[in-house]
Amino acid sequence: MTDSPQTSAHTRMAWLDALRGVAAVAVLAEHTLQAVMPTLRPYWCNLGIYGVLVFFLVSGYIIPTSMERRGDLRAFWISRALRLYPLYVAVIGLTLALSWWIPVRDAVPRDLSAVAAHATMLTDVVGVATVVDPMWTLSYEMVFYLVAAALQAGGLHHRAGVAALVFAVGGLSAGLLFSGPPLTGGWLVWVSSAGLAAGLACVFLRRAAVLAACGLGLGAILLLFLSSRAPWLGAAILAVMFIGTAINQWERGTGRLWPVVPAAALVAVAPMWAVQAGWWWVQPDVWITTLAMAAVTFAVGMALRSSRVPRGLVWLGLISYSLYLMHVPLLKILTALAGDLRAVPLPVQALTLALVMAGILAVSGLTYRLIEAPAQRLGRTLSLRFTRIGQGNR
Repeated sequence: MTDSPQTSAHTRMAWLDALRGVAAVAVLAEHTLQAVMPTLRPYWCNLGIYGVLVFFLVSGYIIPTSMERRGDLRAFWISRALRLYPLYVAVIGLTLALSWWIPVRDAVPRDLSAVAAHATMLTDVVGVATVVDPMWTLSYEMVFYLVAAALQAGGLHHRAGVAALVFAVGGLSAGLLFSGPPLTGGWLVWVSSAGLAAGLACVFLRRAAVLAACGLGLGAILLLFLSSRAPWLGAAILAVMFIGTAINQWERGTGRLWPVVPAAALVAVAPMWAVQAGWWWVQPDVWITTLAMAAVTFAVGMALRSSRVPRGLVWLGLISYSLYLMHVPLLKILTALAGDLRAVPLPVQALTLALVMAGILAVSGLTYRLIEAPAQRLGRTLSLRFTRIGQGNR
């Protein structure tokens, strides 16, 4: 019996789920070790950034292809919104509901600008701290979606390798030129929110949709370089994501691979001369090691994609978004209940570490089943309708 198209597609994409699972566990390990058993936390690499980079490579590899396959940007945005926002809103709601007990960190503004920034997911690129720490990466996912959609609308979507190289050069240049974001202030939140709302409205209503999509992409790039918390890092992240896209296009015979190597090299050296590069994990040895680990992980995943993927890794990939967003609030609840676990004997730390990670996995599986999966099913249904409408209008 032959596989159905849906089953075959799932089998082909299982390796990407496995990579998401590895990435999510790496981020979980980084924060859990820091909270429970710091003696095991490595400092020759950053497990959290390693996981984030793997996530970005996977997104870069698959998202533009998905966008191109649908052929209608409205279908893409509906699918993405229902993929990301339900759990995102639920985790923010949980964090705010517990704020009487576990205060929200001081860096988060206590005004409506924070609400608007979180509503657009553009927090980090407009200089607003997120309610839950790991949410900062969603800003760059959103910028990537906007830029990729602009390239799609403008017919330049097969130039991912060039885009990777441009952002890599931009990251190196931003590191040399900027000691911080050139533009700051709450007005950025309101301008970006209004622009995003107006642009997406034009896309959905098909009123100057191509111009609106291109305008949104250009606006996202300006925010990335002029107002993100670390402009060089934001540009480097976009370069990494477009490297993933370029690899996919090269595989499919629609793009060239050569820009990947110089783009990766520029990302590797970007923080070496960056004025704004004070974190320990961007020191040359740690940063390059972390980048190399992410690259090797992605390469191994690609090399083994025809092999049978362990079901456990696929499951971890399915719940990876829940795991990514839920683990920090759960760790804060644990710390509030149990106190500082870093001072207890090592055997107690080890047992606690195992129990905590198992508990977080269980809760993440539950939130995936109750929140993510139903929203994704709805997103697939609605996006399929718009895809058919888009194909019918060609």
